[in-house]
Amino acid sequence: MQDLIPRAERVATLLKERKETIVVVESSTGGLLSAALLALPGASAYFLGGAVVYTQVARRALLDMQGMPDGMRASTEAYALHAAKLARQRFSATWALAETGASGPTGNRYGDAPGHTCIAIVGPTERAMTLETGMIDRAANMRAFSEAALDLMLKVLKE
Repeated sequence: MQDLIPRAERVATLLKERKETIVVVESSTGGLLSAALLALPGASAYFLGGAVVYTQVARRALLDMQGMPDGMRASTEAYALHAAKLARQRFSATWALAETGASGPTGNRYGDAPGHTCIAIVGPTERAMTLETGMIDRAANMRAFSEAALDLMLKVLKE
């Protein structure tokens, strides 16, 4: 996680300067995004909460995502955007960051290969992206997904 902290610090600095808040919904990063953002002193100024939504049970219990549009499945940009919008609304946050994917060493139940993730940012602007690392190393993918999510968040905040 140590390699994520400089990225999280840049995001946190901008959020604090702007008096903005963030909520995080993550899956295949397993809490790394939240941990990186919370590892910094003063995190309560910008971090409202988060959830590791790793299973369908967690999705129902933590996000109450019963209103998912027909045909939507996890590990897609549409799902990441939907989760981010829902979390942002429920937490009344300025921003929501959502991640969903397959960290490995095998793919997920939806047919996505290991190293696949979709990341979404929802706030005053919206952005979504898909990353395919091509790696089967679970821990390396979790780090790569987290790095990409924090980098995207930083990019959006700087726009």
